[in-house]
Amino acid sequence: MLSSSSNTREKLKRNGENKMTDALKDLKNYWRLYLLAVVLGIGGSFQYGLQVSMLASPGEHIQSFVNTTWLGRYEVPVEESTKMLIWSFIVSVFSLGAWLGAIHGGRLPVVYGRKKSLLINNIVAIVAAILMILSRVAKSFEMILLGRFLYGYNSGLGLSVHLMYLGESSPKKLRGFMTLTSTIFIGLGKVLGPIVGIRELLGTDDMWPYLLALSGIPAIVQFLTLLYFPEAPRYIYIDKGDEEGCKKALKWLWGSDDLKLELEDMSKERSAMHGQKAKTVLDVLFSRSVRWQLLTLVFPCACVQFSGVTALYFYAFDIFHQAGVPKEQMPYLSIGIGATELFSIILCSMVIDRAGRKKLMGIGYFVMAIIMSLLTVMLYLKDYQPWVPYVNISLIFSVICVYGAGPAGVSMTLPADLFLQAWRPAAYVISGTICWVTLFLVGMLFPYIVGSLEQSCFLIFVTYCILSGAFLLYFIPETKGKTMVEIMDDFNKLNFKGMEHNITMKDPMLATKL
Repeated sequence: MLSSSSNTREKLKRNGENKMTDALKDLKNYWRLYLLAVVLGIGGSFQYGLQVSMLASPGEHIQSFVNTTWLGRYEVPVEESTKMLIWSFIVSVFSLGAWLGAIHGGRLPVVYGRKKSLLINNIVAIVAAILMILSRVAKSFEMILLGRFLYGYNSGLGLSVHLMYLGESSPKKLRGFMTLTSTIFIGLGKVLGPIVGIRELLGTDDMWPYLLALSGIPAIVQFLTLLYFPEAPRYIYIDKGDEEGCKKALKWLWGSDDLKLELEDMSKERSAMHGQKAKTVLDVLFSRSVRWQLLTLVFPCACVQFSGVTALYFYAFDIFHQAGVPKEQMPYLSIGIGATELFSIILCSMVIDRAGRKKLMGIGYFVMAIIMSLLTVMLYLKDYQPWVPYVNISLIFSVICVYGAGPAGVSMTLPADLFLQAWRPAAYVISGTICWVTLFLVGMLFPYIVGSLEQSCFLIFVTYCILSGAFLLYFIPETKGKTMVEIMDDFNKLNFKGMEHNITMKDPMLATKL
């Protein structure tokens, strides 16, 4: 018995040492790939996180600026309803710009490549930052509106191309972790936005134009640094047919000459596409060969806004107020919520390639449903005991944590996992369109839903989470550790279920049959 126990401990020790050795080896070989992830994140998904979190702080100063500008033009104060309409449009026009950017995310990366598309996208953010700085000097709130629209465009296009670029530059064993870094940068943006917006930094009446222009700095950093990185290897090989250029890019990014398996995977994918051109959105919507991939993308992944987290962010200040938190301290609790989401996303990045996408998302949705059901009950009991509001605060932090560790992190990785090269840009257009449209709808409609259903409004999100969790766990195959061809084979068993022929990527003509 002692000998057996000793052998077990020795084996565990050796396994731990081997894992540490492999991790250090990967860090040494892939350091340029990790650096690329940082560069892409700074000017990509970080911009989205920053923009959705920073506007609450200068809101009062911007509305005052609108009133002052209106008074200077028309010599009468702006009506309260008009001021609120302008403010609402300043907030919501970001989503409309992001929608347009997501739509262009299907065309620009195909025509100009992933790298050039991001370089162009950075110029858009720099122009937006200039408009923000000059808006007060020009006494024009319209410049803020245009700047917010351009920031939205930058975020919508940047998020899609960022994910494409990472997914097409990463080896199979790191694909989940690398694409998940995009979500980490969203979390960083959500944390930094409220921090720079506090009164001690840029959240003052004098500094708010510089706060709004802050996104110009990441855009400049990415523009200057991305010039030194190669184009996405899969794009070079599969779209452009340049095998030597692909090998050169892979060697530079991965620090290794052992590229045989990856090149074979790309070759199979390219052969399977038979020289097909990039697919359109209509192709993705109506082709039987990607029907289940589309369902997986749309319902549980692209519609993460319907999971209730956006609503929780909106409702959090009311719960903080009910708990007796002073108004001036609420921004710091908001920073805590963003930090909680960031921490849980980092945790997800550490386990995604071991636990798998399916379990993290499916179980995550079920746990979120349980917590929000409990939150609904506790909101009805908030006036019965003085400690109940504090329980509600802890439940908000809990659901944010589960969201970051599962649905938020994994949903970003799936378009790169689910679709072959020719289908991928159009898939990102669909994903981005649904993401931004649902964000706009939740932001516009949730206050009215709260007014009608009050605390019961969260039951809508509970239902969605249960359905999404069940869909993922019981119908969708796992993608971790598989090549693109293997993933397509798994989905073809669902897409062509009941057909006489066995559809695999070895028979690409059937795999593209409508």
